[in-house]
Amino acid sequence: MDQALLARAAAVEVVAFDVDGVMTDGRLYLSDDGIQLKAFHSHDGFGLRMPISAGVQVAVITGRESGVVSRRVAELGVKQVYQGRTDKAVALDEMLTALALEPAQAAFVGDDLVDLPAMRRVGLAIAVANARPLVREQAHWCTRHAGGDGAVREVCEFVLGAKGRLDACYARWLGGR
Repeated sequence: MDQALLARAAAVEVVAFDVDGVMTDGRLYLSDDGIQLKAFHSHDGFGLRMPISAGVQVAVITGRESGVVSRRVAELGVKQVYQGRTDKAVALDEMLTALALEPAQAAFVGDDLVDLPAMRRVGLAIAVANARPLVREQAHWCTRHAGGDGAVREVCEFVLGAKGRLDACYARWLGGR
């Protein structure tokens, strides 16, 4: 793998994720009575817990407001949550200020044009496999997995691997092997 890309990933102290199209497959389920449903992959949920346990912050920056998202990220221990933020670069700047981090210490994972301003501000811009072509072109790295289908887990493992912390995350589950 490209050493410059690994250096970008090793510098990451916070990974910020879009929701629709990244943490989900991008489909929105709306009932007649206005109830909104989203499907999240369990592998991604477990993946989000890994960096948190390894000392890397996780954040969510999304343009929509959703109680479903609030519940899911709370279950996973995500503390930095910015919903209803159509200007994701502004939300990213607020998050970096709150965490006392520089843009080079952040990664942003997106899938659509609205994510590009935030992706351009960070040290590691990541697009999921099913991102719009222009977004993939602008990213430093693209996942093999699609949004809502393991991309979040792939990102978490990539960053932790670059930081030399992935084996420690696995060790708990491997026991004495």
